[in-house]
Order: sequence, then structure tokens, then C-alpha cells
Amino acid sequence: MAKSSSILWNRTVQAYLSPRGDTLLFLLAIISVVSLLTNELSRSYAFAADFEGFDADDFEYDEESNDAAIPSQHSPPLSATTLAQSSTPESHHGPPTPELEDPAPVGGELGGKPPHASSTLDFWDEDEFEGIPFQISDPIVDSQGLRSEPPAAAAEIIVISPEPTSPQKFSLRSYVIEIVCISFLIVFAINFFIGKRQNELIALCWASQFATKDSIFDKNFSLLGTGDGKEDAPLLLKEGQNVFKFYASGRRFCQGLLATMELRCRHDLISRLTDLLFSNTDTITFEVVMNDDAMDHVVLAVARKKMAKSMHKEARDLQRFATLMPAAPSGRRWLAEDLMVVTESKEVAGDLISDAVIDQVFGVKAFEQTGKGFISLHFSDQHPGSRKNILFLKFALPGANHMPDMTRLVSLVPYYIDLIGRYKLSPQARAKTEASRAKAAQEAFKELQNLRQEAVLRKKAEKKKLMEEAEAKLSAEAVRRKEEKERSRKMKKVTPKVKMLRSH
Repeated sequence: MAKSSSILWNRTVQAYLSPRGDTLLFLLAIISVVSLLTNELSRSYAFAADFEGFDADDFEYDEESNDAAIPSQHSPPLSATTLAQSSTPESHHGPPTPELEDPAPVGGELGGKPPHASSTLDFWDEDEFEGIPFQISDPIVDSQGLRSEPPAAAAEIIVISPEPTSPQKFSLRSYVIEIVCISFLIVFAINFFIGKRQNELIALCWASQFATKDSIFDKNFSLLGTGDGKEDAPLLLKEGQNVFKFYASGRRFCQGLLATMELRCRHDLISRLTDLLFSNTDTITFEVVMNDDAMDHVVLAVARKKMAKSMHKEARDLQRFATLMPAAPSGRRWLAEDLMVVTESKEVAGDLISDAVIDQVFGVKAFEQTGKGFISLHFSDQHPGSRKNILFLKFALPGANHMPDMTRLVSLVPYYIDLIGRYKLSPQARAKTEASRAKAAQEAFKELQNLRQEAVLRKKAEKKKLMEEAEAKLSAEAVRRKEEKERSRKMKKVTPKVKMLRSH
């Protein structure tokens, strides 16, 4: 009777555990825990009473046995088990063979309690747990295993706290590029203001030496600067950080004078560094525009030998009218060996390079003192440009403290204005210069004609090309009508004109 009642009870439980639709998993977990507790209680009761079966009505709980059977609250939870329902209501399979058996725990680990003597399989009842092939783990052994060996999941979830890093020490090596850039900008700014001030100082020193009251230009020109004769007007015109200009007018034989000072780019740090490799100098160029009737046929240039040859090749007026003069005129003192003359005639060179100029500037002894400041001079009445009669004198500027050293060179400007303004060629020299100028005028006219013809031919070619492109776009009918029109026009030209007279 007990066996039949247990079977009936199991069938009832299986009926409630069978899934109906979407059964909650939580219900399955509760039922599995209840079955485990039932199994433990039945095993402890069988061990005490020593009989095979039991009835559900006769089973009573003992408080002491219940407390011993139920694991302590501090022990870890039991491992979840899964229930596999058999397809047939009855099964003759025996209990599953255990794969691994836990070794007997050490007494010291359990706090001195004796180990559990019986195994889980000793109380297996085929009739009671028929159709449920799962193994019930011993709670005492499980608690011992959990206490002795930590679970793998707990070992994996280990938070490693970051070690406190010591603050990095400040190092200049990590900021090398920034330091270099900032240092370059600072040096560039300092050099800009210093170089700007140096250039202004040189220009002001030159103006105070030669353009102030009782100076060379004040004695030879009536108007200095661009201030219309006002006392507080500036003498220099600053066009850049290294370009300064000075203007003077009010002198016979010339329309005016323009002095341009081109100084080194001291305000630019890179240019200053390149000046250390290449010797650049500060220069001043005097450009004097002569009156049309105050200058005769004069083409003359004086410079150092290398520079004179380059000027003869590059300057158009020197290339067309003048030639190199390597030898000195007979019976006269001449220039220093470093200088060379490019002139249209020896007469002009002998008259303009007078003994006074040789003694003061171009002589052998004088050039040792003034040679450092002299660069070139170029006089021409055939200068290419809007103004033909022009005098060019180019000198090197000394330092701000050595401006009086170029007094002789600056004195050449008013000297040659008066000399060339009063100079007249001889009839023989004039005849030669007029012949050369007439020949040059014919060549210039031929060049102009050639340029005009080339321009006309270029326009015709462009027009023809446009017409061909337009014809290519026309249709066949339009081309045929155009050809007929052209043919009829030619026939009209060929046929003679006949006049008809009316008879009375």
C-alpha cells in the first residue's frame, strides 16, 4: 500500500511539473529545491528507523533531526540541478554511477568534527525515485569543498586596483621643439627692432652729414626733401625697413636729383645670417635727370673691370654705342688698374675724366682711400626709357660713424652736373656720334617696323583661324552658298566693265 501511494504521489507531482505553455523557470527552481529537502529528510529518517519504505502519512519530523539534516544558514547555497522527465511512467534503470568521488575531508578543515561515513548512493531507493536520473550531492561534502577551494567565478572576478603612479618629473627634453620655436620668435623680434634701428641710424647719419644746413647738397640745391621748402619737412622718405630716398632740386642743367639708399635687411634674421656668408653692402644710387639741351652726345661708364664688362653686355645703350677702352690715352695720367672705362669715343673719356677727378678719386693713390666706396658711374644721353639724359652714380655706404669718408665721392655729383652741362663735343667727334646715332635710329626704326609687321601677321593668322573654326561649324548648304557668293565676286572682278552710250 505504501508503494502504491508513493507512486500515486509522484505521478501527481509530475502532472503539476509538466510544462503548460510558457511555464515560469522560477517555479521549476522551487520544485527542485523542495525535492532535495524531501530526499534529505527521507534519508535521515531511514537511517534512524532502518526500514525500506515509508508512507507519506506516517512521516513525522523531529526538530533535532530536521536541524541536523538542513545545512546551516552560513553554508553556501546548494548547486542547482536539472530534472529530466522520462518518456515512460516506469523505468528499471538503476542509480547513475558517480564519475568522481570526493575524497574524505581532513578533520582539521571541518573544525574537529568526524567525517560523514555514508555515501549518497547508500540510501538510493529505486521504487521511490523511479524515473529521476539525477545525483543528489552531499551538503556536508559540498560545504567542505566550497570552503576548501574557492569557486572559479570568484577567482575570475578579481578587481585589481591600479597602483598609484608617481607624478612625472618636469623635463626640458620633452619641450625641445617648443623651446626652439619660441626662442626663434623672440630672437627674430629682437633682431627686427635692432636692425630697423640700425638702418634708420645709417640713413639719418648720411642725411645729417650731406643734406643739412651748410652741407654739400644744401650749397648746390635750393630745395631739399619733399616738404616744399618747409623747415620742419622731413629730408628722407622711408619706403621700407631698408629703403630710404632723398630728393633735391633747384639747380641749373638738371631737373632734379633722387638718391636711393638700399641698405642690408638687418631687420630680417635670415637675411642677416646670409650676409655672414655673402658679402652684401649698403649702397646709395644718385639719379640725376639732365635737361634736354644741357647734355651733348655722351655715353660713358666707369667701373671695376669685371663689373664694366657685365655692364657693357647688359646695358642697351652701352652695348649699341660704346666700346671697352682698355688702354689709356697717350701722354696722360689715367685711372687705377682695377678700373675700366666703357665709352663712345676716347675724346669724351679724356675730357670727362679730368686730372682733378683722377687726383681726388680715380688716381692710384686716391683710389686706395676711396676705392672701397666707389662702385660705378654711368652717363648716357641714349638711356632706354622715358628720360634719355640721365647720370647714374653708385657708391657704397660706410658705417654710421664713418660717413665723412665718402665726402669725395658725394662731391662728384654736383661736379659732373656742371661739367656735363657745359661740355661740348668737337666737330669731328660730333660727326661720328651723329652718324652712329642715325644708324642706331634706322636700326630702331627697322625693328619697330618688323614688330608692327609681326603684329599684323599675327592678327591675320588669328582672324584666319577664327574663320576656319566658324566654317567648320557651318552646314553643307551654308558652305555651298558661301562658295557661290565667292565665285560670283571673283567673276565680277574678271569680267570687263562695259559702258553703254545712248545715241541721239
